Amino acid sequence: MHERNLPKRRSVAKYVFFALLILIIGIKISSLNSLFIEKYYSTGIYPYVARFFRIIFGWIPFSFGDILYAAAGLYLVIKIFRLVKLFFKRPLNKQVLKLKALKLAFLLAIVYLVFNISWGLNYNRLGIGHQLNLDTAGYTNEDLKQITSLLVEKVNQSRRTLADKISYPPYPEIFNQSIAAYTIAEKQYPFLEYDYRSIKKSLYGRLGNVVGFLGYYNPFTAESQLNLTQPRFLIPFVTCHEIAHQLGYASEKQANFVGYLSAVQSPNTLFHYSAYFDLFNYANRELLMQDSVQAKENYRQLDTLVKVDFQELRAFLKKNKNPVEPIMRIFYDQYLRANQQAKGYKSYNEVVALLIAHYKKYKRI
Repeated sequence: MHERNLPKRRSVAKYVFFALLILIIGIKISSLNSLFIEKYYSTGIYPYVARFFRIIFGWIPFSFGDILYAAAGLYLVIKIFRLVKLFFKRPLNKQVLKLKALKLAFLLAIVYLVFNISWGLNYNRLGIGHQLNLDTAGYTNEDLKQITSLLVEKVNQSRRTLADKISYPPYPEIFNQSIAAYTIAEKQYPFLEYDYRSIKKSLYGRLGNVVGFLGYYNPFTAESQLNLTQPRFLIPFVTCHEIAHQLGYASEKQANFVGYLSAVQSPNTLFHYSAYFDLFNYANRELLMQDSVQAKENYRQLDTLVKVDFQELRAFLKKNKNPVEPIMRIFYDQYLRANQQAKGYKSYNEVVALLIAHYKKYKRI
């Protein structure tokens, strides 16, 4: 690096960074207006952006996003190593340090802009509750007891239909059936149109167990990745959940609810069971904090086969318990809070409010 060129390069970098800062401020201001985001971004620009990325990366048989994350991690390690090595080799010139700091700020600004333009602004949208005109202002303990009671019936009924031993199709077929479920759901909910599939097997299945992820969405490639080491009865609903993220439902409660709306449209009872199992888990966990006696009674009313599946889930969670997962959960919790999900990791449970509001309006779950 020629130090005589540093002032000129730093001056150019400052102007570029200033332009990026203006864009960031513009995005931040627009994100404060949820109606604006809903109308002009989430149901305006975003569907075209998402389709573009799914067309570009969807045909690749493996997760390009997973490779991208690995490359970014390796790049970061190399940069840190070189900086430490340079620091011990000789004192760093202040101008060089300033330029490196500016480069880091520039990189972070680019990542922030790409994240928000490609997907992140969806955290600020009104979403599925607005689209269905649901009243989610609040619910009572009686509402919670009623919905958990209905979910007990649904989860028991769907599990009995599947017989003693569930016949699980291979994961590519699960992915295909998830898309088919959305195709059916689209007839009732046109805003759930899904085309140009991009659903992949995660390259980090075992690692996902360590950090606590069953599925995740890559906002930079529009791919949905599934951790296929999880209990198989969970995979249909998790797949529908991740497709919901692809459709722009960024918050976890909305992705859960949209995943439910699509999963119950599937002709495959396994999808119904997968959705009702997960929703019962969320709703009964909420009830447990309000009325532990009724919540325990709900569990006792579960079919024996459902209890066996709960035992499998608990065994899976216990097997993968490790000191890293709680730390990653803290980071993910803060990520969710930073993206307008005030309850952080607990925001997954907020699907209960949507489910209760939906039942009150349509009298079905």
